[in-house]
Amino acid sequence: MSYCRQEGKDRIIFVTKEDHEAPSNAELIADDPNDPYEEQGLILPSGDINWNCPCLGGMASGPCGSQFKEAFSCFHYSTEEVKGSECIDNFRNMQECMQRYPELYPQEEDKESSTQAESDTGPASAAQTEGSSLSPETDATPSTSDPSADSVSPTDIQTAS
Repeated sequence: MSYCRQEGKDRIIFVTKEDHEAPSNAELIADDPNDPYEEQGLILPSGDINWNCPCLGGMASGPCGSQFKEAFSCFHYSTEEVKGSECIDNFRNMQECMQRYPELYPQEEDKESSTQAESDTGPASAAQTEGSSLSPETDATPSTSDPSADSVSPTDIQTAS
């Protein structure tokens, strides 16, 4: 025995096995743009930002939600030649807030280093990964693979004296 009941916005339909064996004759109804339960996407038809869009991943709420909204709104409504160029301070404020909550907003480099450390087998290789985060320009350790005549090692000084 098939029947249907309404619970809030949901319609629940109970069907029998025989009902499923027959081909469907259901007609699809076009989406109603005024349906409050319909997902609208990031930008609403009015051009406003849909802060409830799941695509934002919760960024509009939480401890840095207001900073995110200010920065994103500034960028969205920007009319500058270089879109968002006037929003640098807003994005800086958002970034500073996010850095105060690293457990909620992990940085890309944090994700990469934690993934690398998990894949390494020993503590020595994890230490090497952490120590190798310096760029070649800032690494002050001289290379010993190409000794030149001008270089003097501490052992050379000891043997010379």
